[in-house]
Amino acid sequence: MKHHCAIKHGVFKEFLAEFLGTFVLVLFGCGSVAQTVLSRNTLGEPLTVHIGFSTGLMMGVYVSGGVSGGHLNPAVSLGMVILGKLKIWKFPIYVTAQMLGAFVGAAAVFGLYYDAFMDFTSGILSVTGINATGHIFASYPGRHLTVLGGFVDQVVGTGMLVLCILAIVDGRNIGAPKGVEPLAVGLILLGISVSMGLNCGYPLNPARDLGPRLFTAVAGWGMEVFSTADYWWWIPVAGPLVGGVAGAVIYFLLIELHHSNHNDKPHEEPEEEEDEEEEEDSSLKDKYEMINMS
Repeated sequence: MKHHCAIKHGVFKEFLAEFLGTFVLVLFGCGSVAQTVLSRNTLGEPLTVHIGFSTGLMMGVYVSGGVSGGHLNPAVSLGMVILGKLKIWKFPIYVTAQMLGAFVGAAAVFGLYYDAFMDFTSGILSVTGINATGHIFASYPGRHLTVLGGFVDQVVGTGMLVLCILAIVDGRNIGAPKGVEPLAVGLILLGISVSMGLNCGYPLNPARDLGPRLFTAVAGWGMEVFSTADYWWWIPVAGPLVGGVAGAVIYFLLIELHHSNHNDKPHEEPEEEEDEEEEEDSSLKDKYEMINMS
């Protein structure tokens, strides 16, 4: 009974961590878009949006990483399930927390800038037109983008995100210094944002896109948030999930599978130092995506 209660308590802590981390991500990210749009580009530009989302991801991982692994993204969680680094029964729990955190984060941005929204839109919340504000919260495709092009965009972008995250937290690769990993994760998103943001704004995260989109649907924008652009909404949900699996599989097949069983050490270390290194590697993994309650 005590063991069962401990498991439930541990999962609840992970749920709260994923919720709060995703909340931070969306508050910083969508907040930076809101400031740019509602100020009519006088207090922001594309680069500030990129920095906002990258900082939000970095701080969200710092907030939650030591408890849940700091996934903040169903695509990342699914990739970890595929690699056996997250138990499959935890996946819906993580996704629920991430979706809820993103929804509440969007609500916080709307509340923070409510007066500015009313001034900018004259009280008419819309997805299209010169005073459109729906794109503050969720992604919409550029005019040039086809459905297939959008799907491929999300698969490639999210695949790179997951692949690079795995490289950072892989204790048998170069990795990143302990405690600096969230900064490296934020830099991944910054790199993606400045190189792959033209098509649809790099959502790369079903929770980050769908959670705020659901908020806009109930907060006054209506069902137009789902029907616009030939029902675009499903692409930033399905594409990242496929990309997350692809990135995880590619990293496993091309890198992780080829690691030496002895950590490729050129010479044997003293037993005490070896134990300390193994403990550090374990801590590094636990901090991001490999906390598995027994």
